Amino acid sequence: MAAANGPNKENKRAGGVGLPSNPMVTPLLTDLYQFTMAYAYWKAGKHQERAVFDLYFRRNPFGGEYTVFAGLEECIKLIANFRFTEDDISFIGSSLPPSCEAGFFDYLRNTDCSDVELYAISEGFVVFPKVPLVRVEGPVAVVQLLETPLVNLINYASLVATNAARHRFVVGKSKLLVEYGLRRAQGPDGGVGASKYCYMGGFDATSNVTAGKLYGIPLRGTLSHAFVSSFLSPDDISVKSLLSNDGSNVCQNFVSLTQEWLSKLKHSHILGGIFGDTNRSELAAFISYALAFPKNFMALVDTYDVMKSGIPNFCAVALALNDLGYKALGIRLDSGDLAYLSCKSRKIFRAIEREYRVPNFGKITISASSDLNEETIDALNKQGHEVDLFGIGTHLVTCYAQPALGVVFKLVEINNQPRIKLSEDISKVSIPCKKRCYRLYGKEGCHPLVDIITRENEPPPKVGERILCRHPFTESKRAYVVPQRVEELMKCFWPGRSGKDREELLPIKQIREQCMKQLEQMRPDHMRRLNPTPYKATVSAKLYDFIHSLWLNEAPVGELR
Repeated sequence: MAAANGPNKENKRAGGVGLPSNPMVTPLLTDLYQFTMAYAYWKAGKHQERAVFDLYFRRNPFGGEYTVFAGLEECIKLIANFRFTEDDISFIGSSLPPSCEAGFFDYLRNTDCSDVELYAISEGFVVFPKVPLVRVEGPVAVVQLLETPLVNLINYASLVATNAARHRFVVGKSKLLVEYGLRRAQGPDGGVGASKYCYMGGFDATSNVTAGKLYGIPLRGTLSHAFVSSFLSPDDISVKSLLSNDGSNVCQNFVSLTQEWLSKLKHSHILGGIFGDTNRSELAAFISYALAFPKNFMALVDTYDVMKSGIPNFCAVALALNDLGYKALGIRLDSGDLAYLSCKSRKIFRAIEREYRVPNFGKITISASSDLNEETIDALNKQGHEVDLFGIGTHLVTCYAQPALGVVFKLVEINNQPRIKLSEDISKVSIPCKKRCYRLYGKEGCHPLVDIITRENEPPPKVGERILCRHPFTESKRAYVVPQRVEELMKCFWPGRSGKDREELLPIKQIREQCMKQLEQMRPDHMRRLNPTPYKATVSAKLYDFIHSLWLNEAPVGELR
């Protein structure tokens, strides 16, 4: 998509970050009330006042105790390209009350994000509730217009990246994960975005060709039940010859070679009694696919019956390919008892390796799909299975277990005056003022202990020096920490006109590596599926005192009569 954007002047205007991946990401991708507020700011002469907003979330998703931050790159692209066209302004004018003055639309014509600064935690980092993911500073009217698109771009991206990371955790490091969700995703943008952020969160590949092209994500895919059932018998196959892998000879009738192997297997003790006559349609489909892709043969074996037809037919074709110097990739199970079928299949593959002395036949890849999710994979682990690759779709890309992360965007300072949002629900009280965020690591600097938020002008925590970390709202929750490593979390990704150095955006593969490293650093008890230990996001003693002082100052005082 970037190549289609064309002129270098577009990329230069966009600060070198390119255009948003989705052409719908424009200044109009917002809620109407953002424009009504922008007009009211302008009408009151407040639109240029310097404001600071924090973007964060209040609760980790999926019953877990961590979240993976994603979507930052798209936010930077939005800011870099934030300008209204005449058509945009005309539409906004028709959508606002007729009483709105023309001067406001002149203001919009000259509006961009050159006076905006954006600070953020790096994409792919593990993050926690209340800790700002993004801080945006700039003219209040402009930053207000950024609220909805920024929340939109981060909410789903972080949710699906976290879902992917949770699936990676339950599967383990040694298994392959492929995202199969395009057909079930919420529209094309949901499908492409899911592929991107699932890869970022730890998946190895996708079936989504568009995502493969746009982001360089490895592609995986084989065949469906439709292909298997589209043949009637091996008599349908007209071209039967296959050149050997080394090119030294041609097998004139690969169909006959396969049928010979099937006959051997039928009378062998390895598969004796498991099957009689296999399904001829399935055998024809497997042979045809092997003739088309002799180096990439993987069979879907559950169209008719896995053990009585699919496995014998697959083994016959795989052994015929082996005679010609090819190695079959494996099988896919898409239904049934995946634990039993994978173990039974593996046992057969190993027996064939021993019986016919076929190197590595016992290690053939067994992949599984069948509407998988965290819970079913966890159950498979407990039962014992031989699956090497999991293909996951619906539950992954739709975030079936939780549809939204609940990202919010709150004003924390205007004209250097800290602001606070109060609520009877303590979880909705905001943390005021411009802040800095640090991650404190424990022994040998391996595992994070806590995140701590401080006021911007406070000295940073120091290695080896004890610091009091406090819960932002609960007085009794506090602890001293002596960090062995201190990491500042928020970096400048869009400096506006400030002249500050800008943090470079990383390629998606490096973000994925960063994410995997982050997840490995977390203590296992924070990561487990059931009853995970909450990770502590805290504030400094000075910020705690300031929060409660401002809280008392802003809260109305009741009067009893």
